[in-house]
Amino acid sequence: MKVVLSAPCHFGLESVLASEIRRMGGENLEVTDGRINFEGDENMIARANIGLRTAERVQLVLGRFEARSFEELFQGVKKIPFEDYIGKKDAFPVKGGWSLKSQLFSISDCQSIIKKAIVTRLQEVYHLNWFEETGTTYAVEFGINRDQVMITLDTTGVGLHKRGYRKNAVLAPIKETLAAGIIDLAHVYPDTQLYDPFCGSGTMLIESAMHAMRIAPGLRRRFAAEQWGWLGQNVWQQERQRAFDFIKRDTTFRAYGSDIDPQAVELAQYNAKQAGVGTRIEIVQRDVKDFYIPKEKGVVICNPPYGERLLDLKTAQEIYKTMGEVFSQGYPHRYYIISPDMEFEKSFGTMADKRRKLYNGMIPCQLYMYFKEQHQPAAKPSVKAPYKKSKRG
Repeated sequence: MKVVLSAPCHFGLESVLASEIRRMGGENLEVTDGRINFEGDENMIARANIGLRTAERVQLVLGRFEARSFEELFQGVKKIPFEDYIGKKDAFPVKGGWSLKSQLFSISDCQSIIKKAIVTRLQEVYHLNWFEETGTTYAVEFGINRDQVMITLDTTGVGLHKRGYRKNAVLAPIKETLAAGIIDLAHVYPDTQLYDPFCGSGTMLIESAMHAMRIAPGLRRRFAAEQWGWLGQNVWQQERQRAFDFIKRDTTFRAYGSDIDPQAVELAQYNAKQAGVGTRIEIVQRDVKDFYIPKEKGVVICNPPYGERLLDLKTAQEIYKTMGEVFSQGYPHRYYIISPDMEFEKSFGTMADKRRKLYNGMIPCQLYMYFKEQHQPAAKPSVKAPYKKSKRG
């Protein structure tokens, strides 16, 4: 059976997500701001949930139509064959919803109208006056953009950024899906040597290792659609086996992390073990001023603390200045730094080769990318002790 799916993502990562979807066999992609719609068979529901790194969730599209009034919304929803998915005893809460530049802007009113339309439809089909909603849950979601309505079922449940390995985190951690997008943009490969001098709870390190080893981010977790009776368990078994077979265990990838906070070091080590990539990652307690790259062709990806997140702006800019001094080994090393400070380059001391606008939560940021040959070493780095795993944890 052919299905239409919709996957929201962080603004700025649309092209990254689109490439992911194409690689896994998605067809007829429709790219909009913060969202990709695409087609596939029933297996794609499981494949997308298990394998997509930058999507926030996967939604099954049931219907799309235009509505400028509550009556048009009601009639449009009522035409959708919900009985093909929802049984007599199943629950169908209308949970998520949003409206942008549309005549219908009250989310709560739209939720009520959509629920009423679904109930009316199912009453006519099942000849019931009341639904107990004690069975499997089919969470209905909607989006209205310029009066164009899209009605979906949430196939994911808990958001896809919840990989399952990070039970705890330091203050203001970067979201796993955003980290995965940055890693894709940084061209992390199976033989990459990666460094993060602000590793926090280890998200950048772990996502990089999983990316390099082709470990599907959802391989160890469960999804809402696994409870749906019409989507057989064999589909999920097939797709988990497919993802398992794709894992590259012969990579030479290594990641090296450091953080000034000893609790962050301990937590990052724990999370890496939980993710199954602990042997690929080494983490030490270290101030960024002592950062160095002991290996050739290193890739640095980091999310340094900044004013809106943890520090006052002046302190953050001092850190950026220090980064500019220690990130001076130049080509062939590459550096990818996400920051909301529009004057980051001034503090860092070097203009980026390329910038890309991203959002970290609701905070607009820039990904500053340094990768061209003209970035030569400012000074020969001193020889320092090698990375060793902390004895903590």
